[in-house]
Amino acid sequence: MSNLDNKLARRRVYLDLTHLGRHVTGIERIAIELFENVTFEGADIRPVRARNIASMIFMQQVWLPLLALFNPRAAFLFPGFPPSPWFVLCRSRVVWYVHDLFLITKPAELSRKAKLYMAWPFRFCVSRLTYFFVNSQKTRDELQPFTSPSAHIALYRPRVANVFDLEPGDRRTRVNKPTPLKLVSLGTVEPRKNYSHAVAIRDAVARLGFDNAELHIIGRAGWGKASDVVSAHPNVVIHGYLCSKDARRVLQSADIYVCTSFDEGLGLPLLEAQYAGLPIFAPDAPVFHEVLGNSGHYISLSDADASAQKIEALISNPTWRSATTNTAITNPERWNAQAIDDVAHAQQIFSTGLAARFARPDLSRA
Repeated sequence: MSNLDNKLARRRVYLDLTHLGRHVTGIERIAIELFENVTFEGADIRPVRARNIASMIFMQQVWLPLLALFNPRAAFLFPGFPPSPWFVLCRSRVVWYVHDLFLITKPAELSRKAKLYMAWPFRFCVSRLTYFFVNSQKTRDELQPFTSPSAHIALYRPRVANVFDLEPGDRRTRVNKPTPLKLVSLGTVEPRKNYSHAVAIRDAVARLGFDNAELHIIGRAGWGKASDVVSAHPNVVIHGYLCSKDARRVLQSADIYVCTSFDEGLGLPLLEAQYAGLPIFAPDAPVFHEVLGNSGHYISLSDADASAQKIEALISNPTWRSATTNTAITNPERWNAQAIDDVAHAQQIFSTGLAARFARPDLSRA
């Protein structure tokens, strides 16, 4: 069979990448790596992009539904924004990748734009569509109660690449009690990230003798006034969005990574930071245990002093540098082994039809 004949034999699949912006981070990167950069058996992937916000809205609400209408054999992949409600009319051809349930479970933490444009389509579609991919078991467990009894939900965990080109370097041999002690966090500065608690932990650490402790936050300003409140603190540096080279510099120089998010669908930045050998302190919640396993140090979001004491206890151990570095750099390997298995199964979803593939135990596995 010629290349042309082979292409014609494959099923056309439109991939919604209209949400990709000028800076590709988090969800955008997952969309590219799991769908655009992956070859799916029996599928001719056709990415659909937008030039700006107005173009994105048009593509999502008008152009993609029209493509579904005039291409009755085509399938559609949505790895970002919720599909247009029109897609419930052709649900047998739609696969939606769900990153988290915040649009349903955290309404108070949504921006006005998210409430108006994303929340109601999310709730409408999640209860009516049939085929879902999710990024973690935690997201799968949260999604299940909102879907129809006939829905199929499959794990498709993203492989974590060393996107910042990090390395442990001399981390194992650095001084145990550095001056200043540098804490770092990575993620958009918005209410859900709860950076005010990270600041409280920094202050509590300072009271334990690390007077000049610093908190460095890598992430663009999101909605709300979280950035203004946090940046007013004299020992906090909000770097904003950084290119990979600059982000690498901040992460390599840090001593401890602190995550204080109220919730996450996955927590990809934690895994990415571990390539630098950073010890990760994260909330004692299921998703962080799923991502970090035994490599994590778990804290309460209601007691900054207790979290600071755990940090002090760690760095009081004369071998903490080497021990935490070794544990950190092996955890992404553990995660990626699972993710590679997910990719192998997902690549075949169009080979025999969505209904047949998603019904198979090796794809819709617990």
